[in-house]
Amino acid sequence: MKKDVKILDATLRDGSYDVNFSFTSEDTSIICKALEDAGIQYIEVGHGVGLNADAMGYGKAMQTDEEYMVAAEKTLKKAKYGMFCIPKIARLEDIDLAHKHGMGFIRIGTNVTEVANSEQYIKRAKKHKMFVTANYMKSYAVPPKEFAKQVKLSQKYGADLIYIVDSAGGMFPEDIEKYYKAARSVTDLPLGFHGHDNLGLAVSNSLFAADLGIEFIDTTLQSLGRSAGNACTEVVVAALLKKGYNLPIDLLKILEAGQKHVQPLISKTGRMLLDTVAGYAEFHSSYMPKIQKYSAKYSVDPALLIIELCKIDKVNADENILDTIARKLKTKGRKEVSLGKYQFNRYLGGEQDEKK
Repeated sequence: MKKDVKILDATLRDGSYDVNFSFTSEDTSIICKALEDAGIQYIEVGHGVGLNADAMGYGKAMQTDEEYMVAAEKTLKKAKYGMFCIPKIARLEDIDLAHKHGMGFIRIGTNVTEVANSEQYIKRAKKHKMFVTANYMKSYAVPPKEFAKQVKLSQKYGADLIYIVDSAGGMFPEDIEKYYKAARSVTDLPLGFHGHDNLGLAVSNSLFAADLGIEFIDTTLQSLGRSAGNACTEVVVAALLKKGYNLPIDLLKILEAGQKHVQPLISKTGRMLLDTVAGYAEFHSSYMPKIQKYSAKYSVDPALLIIELCKIDKVNADENILDTIARKLKTKGRKEVSLGKYQFNRYLGGEQDEKK
């Protein structure tokens, strides 16, 4: 029997992007119960961008943060629930509220280049004796040695778990291994992996991560999630069980949970061009509205705009840089590809303005 690995299901958080943040308190209760009944021990809920995101203009959710907390708190008897927390979007008092409602874990998410921003948030959560994960968004944007330096910072701040995050779905197994080894060279803290499926590798990367010894794997039912979606909970669980992992999860129940509660929400089919381009270039799909803005302004191919931007910056999407790139592409005569409105709007779950 292989050693244990833990599944963290993020359907109700990362999956919320794909349904325009429309999960209700009732949805949260129903899906939380189905996941817990199947044996999932860690369940992430709330707005896709995390605590206080609604108030900061990152898409209107159906419920408040506190209402999501209450729904999960009242429903779950054994499993722990948690929420995402991005410094400068979330407030320290949001962590206090989470503690009040018995949140079992909190995920402090920063760009891998901005880990220092997490210090106050990690320390505030640890003051409440919460289990804290440090999620390094766009982990691939720095070399493994630099990644290791950030890991040392998070350990110093008091984090309990460090996440390698393939935000764009463009990492290969050999990349994951390099970051894993870099982290292991400086810490014995548990590690996690969060994968997206832009190159169709989310499941295989998740299995590879588990085989490396990464202790936490993120998944979502039916792969529901931002851009091309996440590693599929049902498939990852089935594959891990088949490989001999010791998972306290009932395969048939988790399959039923996905088919009954999430499959009816899925409307997209096939592979979207820009999803694959995002994986190829390691582009974070939250910046897609900016791509839309400048590809339309200069009538240039948004795919090329993404690729050229990521040659310069894989962490941010500075509008001055985008403007410069788009103008150069126009000068070279590279014309716009008509991809349709839906292809842009889906990345943030619906109608969003450029700011978000």
